[in-house]
Amino acid sequence: MRAIFLAAIAVTLVVTVGLGAVIFLPIGQKVQPNNLSGDVNRGAYLARASGCIACHTDFAKNGNPLAGGVKFATSFGDLYSPNITTNKEYGIGNWSIENFDMAVRQGISPEGEAYYPAFTYEFYRNFTDQDIADLWAAFQTVAAVSNPSKDHEMPFPFNQRWGLKLWRVAFLTNPKTQSDPNKSEVWNRGRLLAEGATHCAACHTPRNLAGARKTKDRHFNGNESLPGGGKAPAIDINSLKKNNWTIENLAYALETGITPNGDSFGDSMGKHVLYSTSFLTPKDQIAIATYLLEEN
Repeated sequence: MRAIFLAAIAVTLVVTVGLGAVIFLPIGQKVQPNNLSGDVNRGAYLARASGCIACHTDFAKNGNPLAGGVKFATSFGDLYSPNITTNKEYGIGNWSIENFDMAVRQGISPEGEAYYPAFTYEFYRNFTDQDIADLWAAFQTVAAVSNPSKDHEMPFPFNQRWGLKLWRVAFLTNPKTQSDPNKSEVWNRGRLLAEGATHCAACHTPRNLAGARKTKDRHFNGNESLPGGGKAPAIDINSLKKNNWTIENLAYALETGITPNGDSFGDSMGKHVLYSTSFLTPKDQIAIATYLLEEN
């Protein structure tokens, strides 16, 4: 009995120490100072492509641009997008460009806490320093809105942010946006956008029980359980061609939301087109379609 008791104490001690180490373990990499001059127009374009407007503006309630409040109902609880205007109390007005960089490319708040992966920072990890400078310049032009961010409604244990540290170790990877010298310039531009800024796989790839994408062999294979109960079809090359998609009509759909059979995209994709891909240049719409409809 004494041996069992001592073993139980030892196990408890190890678990406690290990848990404490996880809770207090700092995450992320130090951000180097960014003194690059940002291009406001390019930053605004990249912000549109990245879905910032769509996710951080509550259009259903006529909310102010980027003032947050959009609800994302997930199987882990309800998340609400934060205010990312220049308001110093409720937004990001007191952030530095380094704080912004850490949030966008690493998914970490100025306080060192991990953001929930509903924020699609995992697709922005390959943004360049110039991308960050451009985005930062654009965000400085956003009007300040005094709208407090709504707290997430997450039950235990999902409301324990330290658990995201384990999630990051297990599932967080860099997006495959690098150029392929064997592919065309258009294809490579499409890959950069589709796998990065426009984060197509966020909705069009199934997820496991931990909420991570099944990237190994089901990339772009569709998702039956989007936040709020929606679905996203498969957009791998075979599925697209089977459903009569071409580079031309897919590019047109990214601009207008109109499908080849004359129908229109539904809820989430419809919003994504309206507030994001419709603002892309025709060349970028063609590039995304080219990437998706050629072997990738």
